Amino acid sequence: MVEPDFDKCGGLVPAIAQDAQSGDVLMMAYMNREAWRATVTSGQATYWSRSRGELWVKGQSSGNLQKVHEIWLDCDNDTILLKVTQIGGAACHTGHRSCFYRRLDGDHFTVVGKPLFNPQEVYGK
Repeated sequence: MVEPDFDKCGGLVPAIAQDAQSGDVLMMAYMNREAWRATVTSGQATYWSRSRGELWVKGQSSGNLQKVHEIWLDCDNDTILLKVTQIGGAACHTGHRSCFYRRLDGDHFTVVGKPLFNPQEVYGK
């Protein structure tokens, strides 16, 4: 199987999830070789959680899964682009549709949009 150049990147490559229909960028996470192979095999976005030190199937605990439609690789073989359907509506652990919900306006950030779910209710944190 053709793979990204994990060795070049210290074992982890950035993976960008983009809504396959709208083109909105939903999130960025990392994949190691195991997450890559799980994603390719299952069709479910699977990442490497740096904070937990384990594989992370996106939406496994929240129900906000990512069904992968296309996988793209950049010219340097070190960044993955996943075109996904965001099941459940929210890609961000804060409850927002996208992790990119803060826009720089002058010297401050403005929150754009409202959360689709309460993270404390979903994750208990």
